[in-house]
Amino acid sequence: MSDSVIHAEVLVLGGGPGGYSAAFRAADLGKKVVLVERYPVLGGVCLNVGCIPSKALLHIAQLIHELEEFKHHGINATLDLDIDKIRTWKQSVSKGLNDGLAKLVKQRKITLIQGVGQFTGSNAIEVTESTGKQTVTFDNAIIAAGSHPTKIPGFPHDDPRLMDSTDALELKSIPEKLLIVGGGIIGLEMATVYHALGAEISVVELMDQIIPGCDKDLITPLFRRIKKQYQNIWLETRVKSIEALAEGLKVSFEGKDAPESEIFDQVLVAVGRRPNGKLINAEAAGVTVNEQGFIPVDKQQRTNVAHIFAIGDIVGNPMLAHKAEHEGKVAAEVIAGHKVAFEALTIPSVAYTDPEIAWMGLTENQAKEQGIAYEKGAFPWAASGRSLSNGRNEGITKILCDPDTGRILGAGMTGNNAGELIAEAVLALEMGADAHDIGLTIHAHPTLSETFAFAAEMVTGTITDLYIKK
Repeated sequence: MSDSVIHAEVLVLGGGPGGYSAAFRAADLGKKVVLVERYPVLGGVCLNVGCIPSKALLHIAQLIHELEEFKHHGINATLDLDIDKIRTWKQSVSKGLNDGLAKLVKQRKITLIQGVGQFTGSNAIEVTESTGKQTVTFDNAIIAAGSHPTKIPGFPHDDPRLMDSTDALELKSIPEKLLIVGGGIIGLEMATVYHALGAEISVVELMDQIIPGCDKDLITPLFRRIKKQYQNIWLETRVKSIEALAEGLKVSFEGKDAPESEIFDQVLVAVGRRPNGKLINAEAAGVTVNEQGFIPVDKQQRTNVAHIFAIGDIVGNPMLAHKAEHEGKVAAEVIAGHKVAFEALTIPSVAYTDPEIAWMGLTENQAKEQGIAYEKGAFPWAASGRSLSNGRNEGITKILCDPDTGRILGAGMTGNNAGELIAEAVLALEMGADAHDIGLTIHAHPTLSETFAFAAEMVTGTITDLYIKK
């Protein structure tokens, strides 16, 4: 379609988890929806070059690690890795979900346009397609244009040996020596994958701990484990420069324990993401975009322009798919006249490392910084029958409660499947549960989920699975 004009009651710009959720909800509420997505498939970063393919590879990494560990327990299996087959399987997982989304678009009679959309006014965007340009006018718009990996100036970005998370997930080859710049969630998840597939891993992190923002006692079990597995973990260290040489990438460091320089076969830069606010010509619609590229919104996801909304990575941290999905539904419902707002009491975070780390609500670091009083219960997984039968003893579940009311303020877990376990903690906080509510809720035994009840019993003083001296 070229140089044509179509009209939407709701235009959604971006087909990631936030965008497609917004489009689907708006269509379900009877609106005529046009969804504009720059790539040939829906799902955005998360489904195509983020959460989903990384979890597929992380599952393989977990299987490899378990096989290695259970050699000590009588299972002697030899590993024969076929990287091409692994890559094909990973792609098939994303494709199955892509196809499902395409079907949902058709079922809801949403008009899907593939192309790059830019605002031309407060009620129109121009979409550049492969066949020409198309104008879409709209009554309401929802901006869901996402984010992109941060690039560090001065690095040799045109060298294929320097990767971002998208490149790393392509799994083109397994380097002998891999440096990961950034010890946050994305960097450490990729470290988990590449280590399992045979690479020698070094990690460099600017802050004084891995996964900055997470409580130190939650990251400690992971840190102890990967310190043995990886060649180096350099904290409080920055990369000064990267020089492309024939034999590899020469990386120069500045930090307390790091070498002056070292040569690596490949380098993965995972130092966060930047919003795409500056790339959609939002100014033409009168929409405010701040210096960083974020679009400020209110609790109804409304920008400074009353009929234009924004959701997901582009409105601010945390840049998480599950946050975007909920914001997308709120925006669609507000447009349909519902009295709703985005008022989540907490948004859970998960690092799908080995072991996994998950947390929600108030962290202990934040409580200390803000002078908030709390009671803490922490239950070690070394006393969990289920964790020990899984061959693991390093996990922990912790819970923070208000000392006066007993209400849950925050919680976290480190260990296998922590990402699945955090949901109960989120529900408990949202429902205003206290430590007694959790401890008196009968959990199945032996499970990892009961560690949450045990942590609550540590607060109430009713724990029998450990002896706490009075």
